[in-house]
Amino acid sequence: MNPAPHPGEHASNDWLPPIFAGLFGAFLGLCLLKFGNPPVTEKWVEAPDGVWQFLLGYPWPIAWAYWLLALVGVFGMAVARRKSAAPRWLVALPVVWLVWQLLAVTQSADPTLTRLTLKHFAACVLCFYLGYFSLSRVQRVWPFWLGLVSGFLLVLAVGWEQQCGGLKETRDYFFREVYPHMTVVPPDYLKRMSSNRIFSTLLYPNVLAGALLLLLPATLAALWQLRELLTPAARWFLIGLVGIAGLACLYWSGSKGGWLLMLLLGLALLLRLPFSQRLKVVLITVILATGLAGFFLRHATFFKKGATSVSARFDYWRAAVQTARDKPLLGTGPGTFGMAYEKIKRPESEMARLVHNDYLEQACDSGLVGALAYGVFIAGALALTFPRPGRAPTTQPEDWLTFAVWLGVLGWSLQGFIEFGLYIPALAWPAFTFLGWLLGRRQSRQA
Repeated sequence: MNPAPHPGEHASNDWLPPIFAGLFGAFLGLCLLKFGNPPVTEKWVEAPDGVWQFLLGYPWPIAWAYWLLALVGVFGMAVARRKSAAPRWLVALPVVWLVWQLLAVTQSADPTLTRLTLKHFAACVLCFYLGYFSLSRVQRVWPFWLGLVSGFLLVLAVGWEQQCGGLKETRDYFFREVYPHMTVVPPDYLKRMSSNRIFSTLLYPNVLAGALLLLLPATLAALWQLRELLTPAARWFLIGLVGIAGLACLYWSGSKGGWLLMLLLGLALLLRLPFSQRLKVVLITVILATGLAGFFLRHATFFKKGATSVSARFDYWRAAVQTARDKPLLGTGPGTFGMAYEKIKRPESEMARLVHNDYLEQACDSGLVGALAYGVFIAGALALTFPRPGRAPTTQPEDWLTFAVWLGVLGWSLQGFIEFGLYIPALAWPAFTFLGWLLGRRQSRQA
């Protein structure tokens, strides 16, 4: 986690960069615990009442996150290097995307939802630039990973607690003591409380799966970097423990897309390892067969019932395409898919506020230009920051962390085709930070 200095980075005895890195990592770790709801559901999130609600499993209003991010931004500006070596068009794309979202406000079907969504998008863009101009310039980044990994490990712990009886106890208490006295019940919360699928501190099980895709590879790689603190045997034990805990949470979440995407990331990692091609073919065959068999066995009942959630997604996507076709320039306004969907949805379909596809949501909410700017930014950043095989992890150990972070962002971006990770602060803010860090890291290495 502490690679050799790069040209132009801060001196190792400078106290400000580690403080910024620590604050930034702690903030993103806190997001995993307290800001796992999309901005469009903000009206159902109330400030915690009392110390226990403040500390334990209650989400915080997202407005609190903006103040905290602003504080992190002040420190980030103090350590930033304004000079950019990356392609200017790619560095500028997040601003282009955000400006187009602002233009789409003029056509918004619900200004309140659009305003809440725009604040979140602005925070995404800020996280990207903090990652690119500030975090990638910090020589010793272990304080960043300490805060972020700590938050992620707590997410895993809560997931295990739910599976081991905590979810049932919470559900029983909710329906016995809370539900009868509620005047307004958030639909998503009621749905997840009625299910046995764990969701930890996040909105619902598939969002937990998104967090695992994004952060489990980087967490395992960060733990491997603890050479000065742990022996190889201790590191392998810790990595195995966290890896099993993460995969178990993914299994208990019941996320079908998350399972398949994690299988894909595992195969990508396997191809990176320095094995013979013959051994890789054997391992890939075994892993594919085992993973797919486990998938179909785990979800056999789901397919027997007709894969209703898949059918629902197709209806969301159909509605998003229709809305984008009707309003191709500026859409209906950021965060307003639910308003358009309510008018054109099929009678048998379940109501949804988000498309369950980030790229289609961009097209229907902000038009084709907004969708193009977002899609090109994600694809361009991933393509440009891909750790080339010539810089093998076996010869440069810190590249394991770089590759793992890239792999996690790839998983998050692919899940965006079937979910709405862009609209979850706990996922989008770390993902945009990672993209900035990867891009800045790549340019620093080439300097």
